[in-house]
Amino acid sequence: MTAIPEIKAFLRCATPPRWIEAALQAPDILLIDHANCELKAAQTAQGLMWKYGMNNVEKGPYNLDDSVAFTLLNKMSRLAREELRHFEQVLGFMKKRQITYVQLSAARYAAELRQAARTHEPAKLVDTLLIGAIIEARSCERFEALAPHLDDVLQKFYLSLLKSEARHYQDYLALAGLLESSAVIEKQLDKFLKLEQSLIESTDTVFRFHSGVPFHGGAAGA
Repeated sequence: MTAIPEIKAFLRCATPPRWIEAALQAPDILLIDHANCELKAAQTAQGLMWKYGMNNVEKGPYNLDDSVAFTLLNKMSRLAREELRHFEQVLGFMKKRQITYVQLSAARYAAELRQAARTHEPAKLVDTLLIGAIIEARSCERFEALAPHLDDVLQKFYLSLLKSEARHYQDYLALAGLLESSAVIEKQLDKFLKLEQSLIESTDTVFRFHSGVPFHGGAAGA
């Protein structure tokens, strides 16, 4: 069992059908940007390890409890390994399907969520973790939404990702809970989830894995 019912209750909206239609019309872009997302997720986890875990162990400026720092290091290390493994798997599908790994512009999704984060510590870390949970939850929800529409090979792969993506969502939330009160977390989540809903339901000029609804004829793009 995965946390899919929990994730659907957590997010404020489902992936719009028009996004799924756009994904099916742009299978190459879907896989290329999926690979990008896996790589960025690994980089984010490693960045958190260096900035907050390693610096804290070396008596850096973030003043985390040692047990919290080591928990962060362990969870982010596992997450980074899994995301890199997923990256390799997507690359394998791209190679078999003769899809060239071209450069794509990034979706506005993650950047706009992060722009809404608080800028002082440790609030910035808490918000970064909450945003990480939301991104993982949306990824999980989209994998499940896409799976029934894909060929058997990709369907099996996407369904295989649900368990790890759901765990990543839970790990990010659990780490935030070690640093902040439930009342503040609830308040911040409400803000970020409202913003996330607006990003998912609004129109985007190009299709990406985390884009909103592509305008008619705008399923792809560099």
